[in-house]
Amino acid sequence: MSKVLINIEQLQKKYPSALAYSLKGVSFSVYKGEIFGIIGPNGAGKTTLISILCNILPFTQGEVDFYNNDNVLSKQEIKQQIGFIPQDLALYEDLTAFQNVEYFGALYNLTSLQIKQRSSDLFQLLGLETVSHKKVKTFSGGMKRRLNLIVGVVHQPKILFLDEPTVGVDIHSRNAILSFLRDINEKGTTIIYTSHHLDEAEQLCNRIAIIDHGEIIALDLIENLLNGHDANCLTQLLLELTGKEFRDNV
Repeated sequence: MSKVLINIEQLQKKYPSALAYSLKGVSFSVYKGEIFGIIGPNGAGKTTLISILCNILPFTQGEVDFYNNDNVLSKQEIKQQIGFIPQDLALYEDLTAFQNVEYFGALYNLTSLQIKQRSSDLFQLLGLETVSHKKVKTFSGGMKRRLNLIVGVVHQPKILFLDEPTVGVDIHSRNAILSFLRDINEKGTTIIYTSHHLDEAEQLCNRIAIIDHGEIIALDLIENLLNGHDANCLTQLLLELTGKEFRDNV
């Protein structure tokens, strides 16, 4: 059996001004080498959960442990092991693509040579080598998404968190991003992924957790979940488990 990399036990989150909990006793494990998907309707708690796992948000109660060879990692060790690609672009628009990578690489204590070598490879893989010295504000949405991915993996994280990594991109950028994610996963990077693109999740993920109203309501291999609920696809499964009412105002 694969080793546990992250273990979450009875995780709860209540924002100071909120009346209800955003997460209510969430428990699951993520295993080394898998692509683990977290899906659910708007307001289900996906981004809150990802933000807690990345140490961006504190949690109210519960346990979150990261492991390396059965040893629990400290917060500082976790920061060096993870990468995070947020839904909102984390880029400096008045800097060039390379300057952005330089900045984020320096945050992870990479040397100038490491940044230069790593960025060169990544720019080529994601089709930005000819524009690496142009300012980000001149980029298309798809180019910014690909650069957003680059700055999140420049330090070669062992665990990569992705929150809607292909939102608003063209088909070519989406294909490039997904191909890149499959490639780094095959080379050993564990991926935790959330998206509203359920067809994408179905192609990419090994296991998924479905979250609604702050609770995990289903968790298994995709094939097992679909067979168990007699569903043809994740979209049908999600609608069956969470209902068809609108969630825009959640």
